[in-house]
Amino acid sequence: MKSRDSLIRLKKFQADEKARRVAQIEAMIAEFSRMIGDLDREIGVEEQRSGNSDPAHFAYSTYARAARTRRDNLQNSIAELRDQAEEAKRLHGEALEDLKKAESLDGREKAMERITDMVRPDMDVMALRTARA
Repeated sequence: MKSRDSLIRLKKFQADEKARRVAQIEAMIAEFSRMIGDLDREIGVEEQRSGNSDPAHFAYSTYARAARTRRDNLQNSIAELRDQAEEAKRLHGEALEDLKKAESLDGREKAMERITDMVRPDMDVMALRTARA
């Protein structure tokens, strides 16, 4: 009984850990998206201030160029994180399935124990009746 309970606790912990990983990745994606929005605003302000919005122009603002590069890097990171999030969600689903299987197995074993406990007293009565006869 203790090993079944330990198995269920382990599976629950693993599923919870996978869920935390998914939440962590999604939080990172949201934070990077917010940062991209901030960088877009800063780039627009800098381009307006300098009067030059052509990144290929030799007089384009160095700050705006650096902000564009950072924004592009964040966008690439978001794409990679989305792939990681999909994998983490798949692993979380598998962990939930493992937990359900362990709980189902535990439920079946407990049901069999209850049935066995209910049948045994009847068997004892029947054994006594045959012994008396």
